[in-house]
Amino acid sequence: MAEDVLSQNEIDALLSALSSGEMDADELKKEETEKKVRVYDFKRALRFSKDQIRGITRIHENYARLLTTFLSTNLRTFSSVSVASVDQIPYEEFIRSIPKRTILNIFSVSPLEGQLLIEVNPNIAYAILDRLLGGKGVSFNKVDNLTEIETKIMSDVFEKSITSLQEAWSSLVDIDPILEDFEVNPQFLQMVSPNETVVVISLNITIGESSGMINICIPHIVLEPIISKLSVHYWMQNQSNNAKPEDSERISSQIKQAHVDVRAVLGESSITIDEFLHLKENDVIHLNQEIDKPLVVYVHQEPKFEAQPGKKKKKLAVQILNEINRGDEHE
Repeated sequence: MAEDVLSQNEIDALLSALSSGEMDADELKKEETEKKVRVYDFKRALRFSKDQIRGITRIHENYARLLTTFLSTNLRTFSSVSVASVDQIPYEEFIRSIPKRTILNIFSVSPLEGQLLIEVNPNIAYAILDRLLGGKGVSFNKVDNLTEIETKIMSDVFEKSITSLQEAWSSLVDIDPILEDFEVNPQFLQMVSPNETVVVISLNITIGESSGMINICIPHIVLEPIISKLSVHYWMQNQSNNAKPEDSERISSQIKQAHVDVRAVLGESSITIDEFLHLKENDVIHLNQEIDKPLVVYVHQEPKFEAQPGKKKKKLAVQILNEINRGDEHE
């Protein structure tokens, strides 16, 4: 158990009190031997360690970045998503904290058990709807009377956006999220028992001039099979093993298809504008390239190779002699 460290002033005050008789040394010893009691609320059981909460935070910070890209691309307007907080609370407390009328998406996350809930603030939900229908992304709240078309459009966009969460979770487990239900009244939801511990990830989201919150509620039963993977030790242990051979091969094949600008410079020279204007046939321009020195091959404006000129099958060509390492000076 960690002990409190007293400052010099506190030590002096304590010694002064003991010497003056204001405090009794025997009473102090008695207080130290007494057991200290701390109140524990069983209704608010903490089932995740701080280390595991940090792991959940890292995953959803990545999800926030992916969701920002998804919304910006699909809505074609400024979008920003960031993690505001990550807390563990009873399910009942979470339900009481969200509006009585809001947008609720319930997803199954096979092969994990249970379901997770994504609650979208109406301000954001209607800003997305307005933008998809050709508007400027103005927010308006009429959750009580959603039409079938509005419900379909909203559920479709939230169902597509869940692929970002699937990608963010892929470092821990491959999930197959499926939209099971779309609801507007949280009182109709009973995913787990009221006292069940859930992790609530709150995201700040801005779309155009509208802003609001998205809350992701994940019950303990969903995270229980992978809870050991949420620690820093697991992340550090697997950091060096993240690269798969097939991923390296795929990246290499994609790089080989990239088009780059490669040019061999025969030489350079500087002349005045007057000399340029009076150039005529048989004039000779003196280059700064010595005949016994190799040519420089540039790749996207960067000197990359030294080469010698020649021919191959009656075509001009260069033969690479060596590579110019980064940091070498070339004159």
